[in-house]
Amino acid sequence: MRKDQAENLRRKINRQPRKKARTLAVVSGKGGVGKSNISSNMAIILTEQGFNVLVVDLDIGMGNVNLLLGGAATKTMGDFIYNQEPLSEIVELGPGGVSFIAGGNGFQEAVELDETTVDRLFYGFKRMQEIYDIIIFDMGAGAGPWMLRLSLAADEIIVITTPEATAIMDAYSMMKLIHRVRADARMLLICNRSDNDKQGRETFERLKKAMETFLQKEIHLLGILPEDKHMRKAVLANRPVYLEFPRAPVSVNMKKLTLSLIHGNLNQEPAHLKESFITRLQKMFYSK
Repeated sequence: MRKDQAENLRRKINRQPRKKARTLAVVSGKGGVGKSNISSNMAIILTEQGFNVLVVDLDIGMGNVNLLLGGAATKTMGDFIYNQEPLSEIVELGPGGVSFIAGGNGFQEAVELDETTVDRLFYGFKRMQEIYDIIIFDMGAGAGPWMLRLSLAADEIIVITTPEATAIMDAYSMMKLIHRVRADARMLLICNRSDNDKQGRETFERLKKAMETFLQKEIHLLGILPEDKHMRKAVLANRPVYLEFPRAPVSVNMKKLTLSLIHGNLNQEPAHLKESFITRLQKMFYSK
C-alpha cells in the first residue's frame, strides 16, 4: 500500500465513533453469477454518494474482491485468522475511497474459528461498525459455517441469481436456508446477466411465487442487470465497471438499484430492526 493510501486509511480508522453501520450481505446459491462484481461496484457507487464503505471478502481461499478493487492485497483474512492481526490492520484502500478486506487464497482449512478468534471477530466488527456507514459482506458460494453465520447476521441479504434454471434453483435453495436460519431476514433479489427486463422480472416472479407458496416468505426485487460486454472488459482490466464504463447499461442499472436500496422505497435503516448486527452475530455463534 502506498504511503498516502496508508495515511488516508489511518485517518478513517481513527475517526470518532458514529452511529452503527448498516450491514449488507451479498450471497448466491452458486459461484459465477457475478456476486463479487456487484458487491464491488455497489461499494463504489455508495462511496460516490458520500458513504464510508467497507467490503469484506468472505470467499476465503478463492477471494477476488481485491482484484476488482485494485490488485494484490498486502494482508488478508488469513492474517486475521492465523497471525492474530486485528481487523483494522488488514483493511486496504481501493479505488474511489472504498475500503476492503481481502479474502486471500489457500485458507480452505479454516472451517471453524476457536473461541478466542470469535471474540476478536466480534470486537473487530463492533469497531468497524463505528467507523463505517455501510459494511458489505461478499459471501463465497462455498462458504464454511462461520462465514455463513457472519453473512446471515447482516441487516439485509441481497441474493444474486441469473436467468439460468440451475442458478434459479440454487438461489431458491440459498433463500430457503436463510429463512430456516433467520426467518426475519429481509431478502432482496438481483437478477444479473438478463437479456432484457422481461426476462429478469420473470426470474424474480418464479422465485417470489416459490418462496410465498412453500415458505410463506416475501422477497423483494432490488434490480435487474443486463448482459453487458463492458463488464467483461472491466474485469480483464481489474477495474470496477462503474469506474471504467460509467455510461454502460450495466453501470446505469447498477447505480439505479443501489440508489433504490439507500434512498428509495426499499430503504430500511438498521434502527428499524429489533436486534443489532452484533447481537444477531452473537446468537449465530453461541445459541447452537
